[in-house]
Amino acid sequence: MGEDTKTSVKESQEEGRQEMWRSIEIVGSVEKWASTVVVGDELNFIPPLNFAMVDNGVFRSGFPHSANFSFLQTLNLRSIIYLCPEPYPEANTEFLKSNEIRLFQFGIEGYKEPFVNIPEDTIREALNVVLDVRNHPVLIHCNRGKHRTGCVVGCLRKLQRWCLSSVFDEYQRFAAAKARVSDQRFMELFDVSSVPISFSCSNK
Repeated sequence: MGEDTKTSVKESQEEGRQEMWRSIEIVGSVEKWASTVVVGDELNFIPPLNFAMVDNGVFRSGFPHSANFSFLQTLNLRSIIYLCPEPYPEANTEFLKSNEIRLFQFGIEGYKEPFVNIPEDTIREALNVVLDVRNHPVLIHCNRGKHRTGCVVGCLRKLQRWCLSSVFDEYQRFAAAKARVSDQRFMELFDVSSVPISFSCSNK
């Protein structure tokens, strides 16, 4: 093999190694949050379905599973608001205990239109938990993070004096094709004057 060929092969191998490490570095830094998936020496964390930050100290998502626990630990949660009537799974309960996270459960049935019955009193109680900064950081979740969670967040936005079109835009961004007219009607008619405001939050 000639010197030129050896040099070419050596350069090609070196470029290959550099590209491999570049790929590992990129993959390792794509997600700021992600659950114990190791890429090279990087740890990634997997957020729950439909996860998003609502405001300072307030988050929303779908139902968190064990693969999401490492991610949730990065949030340093004090509380979780669970909007489904089913008992919290044992694995999730153990996670809460080991991380000293308080569970607030407000059991809202997951009906489908046209048989939707959103209990205003329950939404108001959930909002009172959200508004109490002693519960922050807090995660609000239901099953998919769309309808029940969307209604609580939508009513919070009304308290924040968001215009109704912005409230609906946010709701539809998470509900997508599953958006419900009944949910949006509920948010529109929700009486914010019945909720004491003790939460400094952003307006839109």
